[in-house]
Amino acid sequence: MKEAPTVQEIMGKNYPQKKFKAGAIEATIWLNEGTRDGSPVQFQTISLRRSYKDKNNEWKDTHSLRTSDLPKAILVLNKAYEYVALRDDAIAEESA
Repeated sequence: MKEAPTVQEIMGKNYPQKKFKAGAIEATIWLNEGTRDGSPVQFQTISLRRSYKDKNNEWKDTHSLRTSDLPKAILVLNKAYEYVALRDDAIAEESA
């Protein structure tokens, strides 16, 4: 049975696979495609950002963290790693 096309395949854009947020800190998991030794491969990357309001009260994003942001960054990065690691384990079990 053929799998349904992904949103990425239909829209031609790379959408987040999963997001984890704690306060203003967010980790986003992206599914990417590339080639290795001429064969197509998929891999995941994780981006980290902090949201804040500027002087004009408009929301902005940055990749710089304050010391007080570190516990939340650790939390969302651990959650992202757990998601990726468990998903990779499940895929490995399915193909075994």
